[in-house]
Amino acid sequence: MKNKNFIFNFEKVSHNENGGGLPARSEVAEADTWNLQYLYKTETDWEIDIAAWGTRVSEYEKFREKLADPKILLEFLNFNTSFRRQGEKIGSYAFLNASQDVADSKYQEMSSRVQIVGIKAEQASSFMRPELLAIPETDWQKIIATPELAPYRLVLERIARDRPHTLSANEEHLLAMLGEFADSPSKIFGQLNNADLRFGQIEENGKETELTNGTFMVFLHNPKRELREKVFHQFYQSYDAHKNTLAATLNSSIQKDNYYARARKFDNALEAALFDEEVPKVVYDNLLAGIHEALPSLYRYYDLRKRKMRLPDIHFYDTYVPIISDVTVRSTWEQAVDLVIDALQPLGSEYCNTLQKGLLHDRWADRYENRGKRNGAFSAGTYDGLPYILMNFQTEIIEDVFTLAHESGHSMHSWYSSHNQPYQYYDYVLFVAEVASTFNEQLLAHHLLKTAENDRQRAWLINREIDSIRATIFRQTMFAEFEKQTHDAATAGKPLTVERFRSIYASLLKQYFGPDFVIDEELSLECFRIPHFYRGFYVYKYATGLSAAIALSERVVHGGEKEREDYFSFLKGGCNKEPLDLLRGAGVDMAKPESIRAPMQKFASLVEELERLL
Repeated sequence: MKNKNFIFNFEKVSHNENGGGLPARSEVAEADTWNLQYLYKTETDWEIDIAAWGTRVSEYEKFREKLADPKILLEFLNFNTSFRRQGEKIGSYAFLNASQDVADSKYQEMSSRVQIVGIKAEQASSFMRPELLAIPETDWQKIIATPELAPYRLVLERIARDRPHTLSANEEHLLAMLGEFADSPSKIFGQLNNADLRFGQIEENGKETELTNGTFMVFLHNPKRELREKVFHQFYQSYDAHKNTLAATLNSSIQKDNYYARARKFDNALEAALFDEEVPKVVYDNLLAGIHEALPSLYRYYDLRKRKMRLPDIHFYDTYVPIISDVTVRSTWEQAVDLVIDALQPLGSEYCNTLQKGLLHDRWADRYENRGKRNGAFSAGTYDGLPYILMNFQTEIIEDVFTLAHESGHSMHSWYSSHNQPYQYYDYVLFVAEVASTFNEQLLAHHLLKTAENDRQRAWLINREIDSIRATIFRQTMFAEFEKQTHDAATAGKPLTVERFRSIYASLLKQYFGPDFVIDEELSLECFRIPHFYRGFYVYKYATGLSAAIALSERVVHGGEKEREDYFSFLKGGCNKEPLDLLRGAGVDMAKPESIRAPMQKFASLVEELERLL
């Protein structure tokens, strides 16, 4: 690390260097943006490719009612793989352009065109599963044993696993036709949240700063309680003004999930979501039970926070600012990259050199916030492109350094997977995706604690680590429980109104924050602003992912070559095994209650150490 202690500053700094509004996309320096020319040199090249891709859809028809012939089946699988690979590249280019300015109608139109072709392809190929699953079992076993089909053996075995949930060819065709509507709730929320919602200006130290989804979190780290409180209430005024639209949108998303689950003969949407990723329900049940068991440690932490911050009471807007509040954070993008690379040294030179070059020179990342840019952060790796990263990097919030480590974990997972697996096995499922990302966060936390120069720095870092576990395991589990309860309510025929959503969420807030925590009425509106709620049953994977990452990072840091190679086998594995088997190979079994109890024990020990240090 070039400047080991750059991250700790003891002078006051402003929370927006520009002190004003966000720049337009056209005003952002090229060096701060991702290099989409790696996908297509020009939009004209993209236009040529999507036109060619669209004409290929009709080729599916020539395979209909012929898939029982192993030679034709192989030809079909090769064509389908080629078609989807081409579509991934085309779709990624449109999606990334749309993400950098969600208000740009041109790129929204490009994304819609990709979706239209994709839906046509789903309709045209919808005969595949019913046709294959209609083959008698004895003939099926002979087909999948054909040597030429060996590269697709696992693909075919996974299709066979879907037998109880696959419909007739006509029914599958009808479901495929619903594809464009199915994504509507998420799209509507995205447009409202990223493009249309305005939160006003916040005055601080004589300067006005635009309040956005990105700066909201910056302000919640501000040591001035009056400012945090003002920002919190002002921020949620906008969601309150749109609560009926948001409730209707979220309701439609949940109804969609339940509809697809019923159509595919699952008992409920949770069962369907877990089945898709080959995750047994015991993993979900263990998570909820393990977190409920650990809630007293969380209550103890909130009490410690209130006492050490000398607060008369504790609110949500008091939970992000560090307890040691005069330590501020300031790091440039380049410094953040250096720090992350130093922390990841246990993973070796290939990993670190590849990532450093991508972040500093090859423009993997779109770095900073601009007007209309999608909020938050993500990694969008593709087989034929760069493992792109979207950031809204803020120089004065340490969480953005951890977010960089997190998204880099995703991108390097994609890099290793795409370099070691054929296309059909490179795209790892989301359940394991959150392991590789939070693993990197754990290495960064370990590195910072190891290099802390005194107890005060160590206490500050432990406080941050506690808050990370709180946000990623406790908070995401609360989200997961909200999803389960709202989907169950819809299944039981209970109308999902604004009031019901807020009532369910408020009840969970009380359970997870404890009896001595003040729950502001506006906080129940938070259920409408979580993007993942509009895609259903993703959030639990953050909690299970960090739980696995804690175990695996400890194993790598304190182990040797074998432990590191076990972890790299996981990164390189893509989806060539069931997700739980990939993790077992790396060294953790998520089907066992201990996989949740161990990180909860770590959380409790961190709270105890923080109390001693303070």
